[in-house]
Amino acid sequence: MEALPLQKAGSESEVSGHSFSGGGGGGGPEERGSSAYFGWVYHIGFNSIGHEYCHLRFLFIRRKYVELYKRDPHENPGIKPIRRGVVGPSLMVEELGRRKVNHGDIYVLRIYNRLDDSKKGEIACATAGEVRKWMEAFDHAKQQAEYELSRGGNPREKLNMEEEINLDGHRHRVRRYAHGLRKLIKIGQGPETLLHHSTNLNTHVGSDGFFEKDFGDALERHRWKCVRTFNGVRIFEDVADNKSGKGVLVKSVGVVDAHADTVFDIILNSDWKQRYEWDTLISDMELVEAYHGHYDILYGTNYPTHLSQSQGKRDFVFSRQWFRGQDGTYTILQIPCVHKKKPHRSGYRRTWINPSTWEIRCLNTSMGSKVPKCLVTQILEIQPAGWSKWQRHHPSKFEKSVPYALLCQVAGLKEYALANPSLNYEPWPTIVHSKTSDVSGTNGNYDDRGTQDEFYDAMAAASSSSSEDDSDNDKEVGNKDLKVKLKNVSWAIAGFSSKQSSAVDANKELDHSIAPIVLDTCQIKGSLQKGGVDTDTNCWTSPGGAGFMIRGKNYLKDNSKVTGGDPLLNLIAVDWFKVVKSYDGIALHPQNLVQSEAGKKLPFVLIINLQVPAKPNYSMVMYYSADRPVNKSSLLGKFVDGNDMYRDSRFKLIPSIVEGYWMVKRAVGTKACLLGKAVKCKYLRQDNFLEIDVDIGSSTVARSVIGIVLGYVTSLVVDLAILIEAKEEEELPEYILGTVRLNRVRLDSAVTLEK
Repeated sequence: MEALPLQKAGSESEVSGHSFSGGGGGGGPEERGSSAYFGWVYHIGFNSIGHEYCHLRFLFIRRKYVELYKRDPHENPGIKPIRRGVVGPSLMVEELGRRKVNHGDIYVLRIYNRLDDSKKGEIACATAGEVRKWMEAFDHAKQQAEYELSRGGNPREKLNMEEEINLDGHRHRVRRYAHGLRKLIKIGQGPETLLHHSTNLNTHVGSDGFFEKDFGDALERHRWKCVRTFNGVRIFEDVADNKSGKGVLVKSVGVVDAHADTVFDIILNSDWKQRYEWDTLISDMELVEAYHGHYDILYGTNYPTHLSQSQGKRDFVFSRQWFRGQDGTYTILQIPCVHKKKPHRSGYRRTWINPSTWEIRCLNTSMGSKVPKCLVTQILEIQPAGWSKWQRHHPSKFEKSVPYALLCQVAGLKEYALANPSLNYEPWPTIVHSKTSDVSGTNGNYDDRGTQDEFYDAMAAASSSSSEDDSDNDKEVGNKDLKVKLKNVSWAIAGFSSKQSSAVDANKELDHSIAPIVLDTCQIKGSLQKGGVDTDTNCWTSPGGAGFMIRGKNYLKDNSKVTGGDPLLNLIAVDWFKVVKSYDGIALHPQNLVQSEAGKKLPFVLIINLQVPAKPNYSMVMYYSADRPVNKSSLLGKFVDGNDMYRDSRFKLIPSIVEGYWMVKRAVGTKACLLGKAVKCKYLRQDNFLEIDVDIGSSTVARSVIGIVLGYVTSLVVDLAILIEAKEEEELPEYILGTVRLNRVRLDSAVTLEK
């Protein structure tokens, strides 16, 4: 692969998207306020002779149309795109994490068609923040396309018909792309300003919601007490009577004057020139090995200048695993480990670094302030004996220990951000008001009749060689049948407030005109037994909704959340299966309980099939029953009988680790997740049931998290709540569909399910 210097788009812009309703929800985007998104990305892949390439390209997204250029079309009027098409309902975009290319780190997005995996390609950005913004831009385009498709009719004909209706006859056909645009939103600053500074971190956008309480949607059992403050950073100890951890939990918390994306990049960056300015523990750090973009192993050293307790030099080997939640919060797990490439080194004392986590969350800034802020929390585990000794007898010695040096990293980040105002360069949107003539010249005579209805950036299929990809005479890809689908990340607003509870209006969601049936659960049993008391193991119970926070009646006005009430549906059984590969349509199995005589008599059953990737694979199947039929005009009725796009935009799960190792709790989190936006979900509506097959293995991040959970599963108590997200005022307050508590489940207890 030819060595090209990695160039970094600079400050990124905040993109204000529109509010949409999917499928049965009605409504749609306001086309008169449509926006265009543009900026520089990396186009990476392999050509037909197997050579890898990484080219700088200009990406333009106008409504549902996507174009890729070799040069900025604003500066080169008349240039034609080398890739172009329309975002379609099968487009998926998956974040693959960091990857090293040409001796530099980039963040990769995989674009593929979920119906045809042979059609795939990759683009990349210089920062994690730009990745997030591009995913939002693709989602905006997808929702525009979905809204047009929701009007009914054949998808291809419907898109073409909609374009013809909006066409001004006296204009060139291409001008339809700009018709109705109100603003252009720029992502990144382009390559020209940072040609030689691929490690500078200048990405900033606006901030997400912040409330000075717990941030999750499930109640946690920590009791954090402030035990020390220094340099604006607070040190806390978890004083709760919690015996699930292996040691004492302490954390440092500070507000850093930088965006969460920037702080995340700083922490992951191993360059000594930058790390020397804020990290008091590790003198030098090198990457040992990296895996799947979200996991790496590092080797670091420390010289005994400040840690005078130690004699001689220290070195560390530790792993890092990171995720970004749907609310934009970053979580980084750091765990000590061993690696064959880094045996004990002569002259160094190998030190077992404390297990720790980083959590980086954007904060709201005051009116008129242009400086982004984020809340940085570092949690670490300390041996109880040592912590107690430091607290009671030798507090001064604690300041010369490895745990203290770790806690000081938050203070180092805080001061580093203050000393480098360039980190806060251009935090607000770059908006260019568009004129039709400004954009029309960039496309030439674009006849959309030849355009495919779904966009696929054909990095592998369109280039026969790296030289062909660089040529100014690249052929257009309009004659390819290219399909794409975006796997999107939806951004939840963090809110936490009232202590009221949300009661379910069963009269509204279920058909009250029909008398309820009496559920005889003795006739319905799953392969996983139902528990009796809290001490039971390898079983399930239904914990109720009081441990979860959901959207209240006034959520659209004040973001207030309330404690959940009793679930609408009853959990009647749980199956725990071992399968060769992911099993869809499990309700159709002749031995499934909904195929039994008792199951067929139930008015409605919601089946959640959580497909767990492992060796072998597993399926945790939960069955929720109603005592009346579903009211078809209710929110539940629209979800049950709606289309998949609508279901993906509404199906929500809230996790909570009630008991278990603290680091597993931090990895899983307690934030609500729109499952249809995070992983692949398939829906099967037949007879008296709706089955939702959740493919956890379809997401790299979800697969990593479930891998951590499986390592501790026999010691975990896990609560899950499922619900339909309320987006309109008449749908509020939210209610919980169903809950489940899984008590210390054993993998070897899974029953083999044969097809």
